Amino acid sequence: MAYTTNDLATLHQYYKQQLLESTIPFWFPRSFDTAHGGFLLMRDADGSLIDDDKAVWIQGRATWMLSTLYNTLEPRQEWLDGAKLGYDFLNKHCFDTDGQMFFHVTRSGEPLRKRRYFFSETFYVIAAAAYAKASGDETAADNARRVFGRCLEYASGERKLTPKYTGTRPSRGIGVPMIMMNTAQQLRETIGDPRCDDCITQWIADIEQYFVKDDIRCVMEQVAPDGSIIDHIDGRTLNPGHAIEGAWFILHEAKHRNNDPHLIELGCKMLDYMWERGWDKEYGGIIYFRDVYNKPVQEYWQDMKFWWPQNEAIIATLLAYQMTGKEKYAQWHQQIHDYAYSHFRDAVHGEWFGYLHRDGRVAQTAKGNLYKGPFHLPRQEWYCMQLLKQYV
Repeated sequence: MAYTTNDLATLHQYYKQQLLESTIPFWFPRSFDTAHGGFLLMRDADGSLIDDDKAVWIQGRATWMLSTLYNTLEPRQEWLDGAKLGYDFLNKHCFDTDGQMFFHVTRSGEPLRKRRYFFSETFYVIAAAAYAKASGDETAADNARRVFGRCLEYASGERKLTPKYTGTRPSRGIGVPMIMMNTAQQLRETIGDPRCDDCITQWIADIEQYFVKDDIRCVMEQVAPDGSIIDHIDGRTLNPGHAIEGAWFILHEAKHRNNDPHLIELGCKMLDYMWERGWDKEYGGIIYFRDVYNKPVQEYWQDMKFWWPQNEAIIATLLAYQMTGKEKYAQWHQQIHDYAYSHFRDAVHGEWFGYLHRDGRVAQTAKGNLYKGPFHLPRQEWYCMQLLKQYV
């Protein structure tokens, strides 16, 4: 099958309607915390609050999302005011005295937990950059570039974080080059930074060299420092949705670089390999974990369907189709779109459930917690709208 121009226009309208009439209204303005700043995002299916703590990285993600809507769809004052609530809360409460960000704080901003990675910082960068573009706040732009510099130091090892593991079995993970690539892309596209292009080139080279395994048609989640497979349970564990997310980041870069053919080939290979391993041929949807050698996976949620891998696959397949014209990507996009919107979408209260059993039953009803908030789903609907707006 191939999509017609009318099909693509209809898809654009669907994503726009879902974003602006279901997804965003579920979260905002009800989640604006006008008393303490930031957002109250831990919510049940009907939008009722189940916890008033705040995950720092999701405060950043929500700030980015509101700023991005303001920058790209329409300058609604409500979106800008909400973004300011998030940006100010992050600055006031979410940095420790050592410069590292917290992961989990109370409603009023008292610190509860730090993590031994710097992803709160990466989401701060894209939030501050998008807010700077929306508001014209030069201090926000300076903060985005400053914290991006700190992330570069973390990523290179120049600035050390407390290690989670001993040095007995060293490894490298795909998460850092992936997230840093997208952070740099967002920074470049909102306020600009001369460091971005060269860094993105290097991160893509690292992903291709160490993690993409053409001989076994796979994208590894972690490998030994030389790129070899670590034949232990953790080393063999694949996360298809994560690799598919990385695939569309690379396709996005290919588009930015005038449809760079090598990056198109690389992004499509990554999508192909992990669709083959991640798509559930019996029930549909992207399964959470697989073992590279098809051995048992350790995590008990290994065969569940989480919301975000479906979002990343919807983006990746549509982008791959747009950039290559290959009908298989249109078919895959229709498959994942139909599966996700028929199983995750809550037609009563809006937004999506986050966690399904393998057979598609809702595992639990929360739509917001320390890991889920207004990011993967609205980003997917917004990004697909941007891809499709030429057909309207």
